[in-house]
Amino acid sequence: MNGFVLYVLATVLAQWAPQNSGTQAGLRGVSAFNAQVAWASGQKSVFVRTTDGGATWRPGVVAGAESLDFRDVQAFGSGTALLMSSGPGRESRVYRTTNGGGHWTLTLQNEAKVGFYDAIAFWDKNRGLLLGDPVAGRFTVLRTEDGGVTWTGIDRIPAATEGEGAFAASGTCLAVGPGGRAWFGTGGPAGGRVFRSEDWGRTWSVAGTSIRHDGAAAGIFSIAFADALHGVAVGGDYLQAADDRDNAILSDDGGVTWRLAPGRHPGGYREAVAWIPGRAGKLIAVGPNGTDLSMDGGRSWTPMVGEGFHALSLTATGEAWAVGAKGTISKVNHSGHHPPP
Repeated sequence: MNGFVLYVLATVLAQWAPQNSGTQAGLRGVSAFNAQVAWASGQKSVFVRTTDGGATWRPGVVAGAESLDFRDVQAFGSGTALLMSSGPGRESRVYRTTNGGGHWTLTLQNEAKVGFYDAIAFWDKNRGLLLGDPVAGRFTVLRTEDGGVTWTGIDRIPAATEGEGAFAASGTCLAVGPGGRAWFGTGGPAGGRVFRSEDWGRTWSVAGTSIRHDGAAAGIFSIAFADALHGVAVGGDYLQAADDRDNAILSDDGGVTWRLAPGRHPGGYREAVAWIPGRAGKLIAVGPNGTDLSMDGGRSWTPMVGEGFHALSLTATGEAWAVGAKGTISKVNHSGHHPPP
């Protein structure tokens, strides 16, 4: 391992800082808006919010929704955010607040008994997508152009295969990118595929991949693109958290084709992956049994010392929050780090 890699690893490790979330609920979603503002969400209708970089977190619950599991959150600032719950039928919902979580409005509720919401992702404060498991043979994809106040269904989506689904693990099995591009990854014995759109989610195509998808618990759990072309997806089998077989794939053509990472893979099942802004080719992947760093665009991975997490979010300037079991929150700051001369 060369000196630069050792330096970056030491810098990253030195910057992981646990924070007090104010809750013991398991946290499954996180959205970092800027260096000061971030939201996280989780079990038992819990959400937490910071407006001072994580020095203090303020927990709350959504009144009347105390049994819901909020698997994803989208922050639009200190006051406005969306929460997405995952569960069968009407347990899958979207709530919106404009006053910092003091009041939440239900803007979407799944009415299909077999429906199940998995993730939300936004290009900007108005335009976004929601992904849900297949209903009547096709994945549920909805669009919003008003920040989640109203939603419209999309039907031009290739058919799902028998047993194919998405994973509501970290809210990152769905990703959006420049020019109206979007991608989502799937799992299950006939899954392990990547769906992609180039027109703001209106129409979709699909590509097979070689990521592990040999069971109902295996497949793609998180997908991220650095730009219109370069993408990475991670996953594995959540019932075999330490198994690192075929758990990372790469694309250099916008998701048209995918190949397995040729080097050392992440050290087990991974639930979230993110590019580090301003650091070309650098990524972080997290899972319940650990965290990994890639310095070469996802081709090879190095384990980081420390606990595991369920979800991860980075700001445009490099601050990151990771969340996990029992209210775990840690922050890492990559901004302003430079290699030694």
